[in-house]
Amino acid sequence: MTFTFDGTFEGLLTAIFETYRLKANPQRIIAEADWQDSLFEQPIFCATDHSYAERVLTGIEKKCGKAAVTLLHRCYLSELPEIPMLIYDFVKKAMASSRSILDNYGDDTVLALHKINKKIGREVHRMHAFVRFQRTKDDIYYSVVEPDFNVLPLLPDHFERRYPAQSWLIYDSRRRYGISYDQKKTEFITFEDDHRLHLRQLNKDVLDESEGDYQVLWKSYFDSVNIPERRNMKIHLQHVPVRYWKYLSEKRVQGGLR
Repeated sequence: MTFTFDGTFEGLLTAIFETYRLKANPQRIIAEADWQDSLFEQPIFCATDHSYAERVLTGIEKKCGKAAVTLLHRCYLSELPEIPMLIYDFVKKAMASSRSILDNYGDDTVLALHKINKKIGREVHRMHAFVRFQRTKDDIYYSVVEPDFNVLPLLPDHFERRYPAQSWLIYDSRRRYGISYDQKKTEFITFEDDHRLHLRQLNKDVLDESEGDYQVLWKSYFDSVNIPERRNMKIHLQHVPVRYWKYLSEKRVQGGLR
């Protein structure tokens, strides 16, 4: 039996609630958008019910604490295809246990979730380190990213603390939404027409006049602290993988990346 949901975390929790309500043991729980028609299987679609989702969260928190809720949400942001069933398995095992299973690393499900959470943590850290802003004429600092995982929901606290007196926009061009800060609060935003928001290097007509000078200064600083005789590309690539170079102004040269 397969259960489908709308692709949201609350939708997944609703589907999990439905498995208990129907006393079903699902073979798969999958986002509706990822479902492929089959002649031999008719899935059960679970419309998101926030009260059902809240009841599942309350049950998890009672059994394993708030840290378990945080773990499951962070892992869900990985968007890995196995995540819905891993979360279902965790909930099922947690509900059946007389004690918290959160730190039971001997359990395959728990161990897998903690490993995924570590990957999420590394991606968040890289976003903290590698986001580069460009200042526009309307005094908004803009950056475009394509993280491996859907980590934008985990970024606001860091950037609000780091840039409290600036208005900024970080846009995920892969998932086509962003987070926008107006010096008071951060909001999630989408655009009907976002073709210009996919540009890593904005056109000069929308950039602040001083932005080009700042980028030149940053590149000059990077070059000045770079000692060719002590260059170790193996270590450099460990800390700054090539797939993140596209974010870095210090890696940009005329015609591409260096």
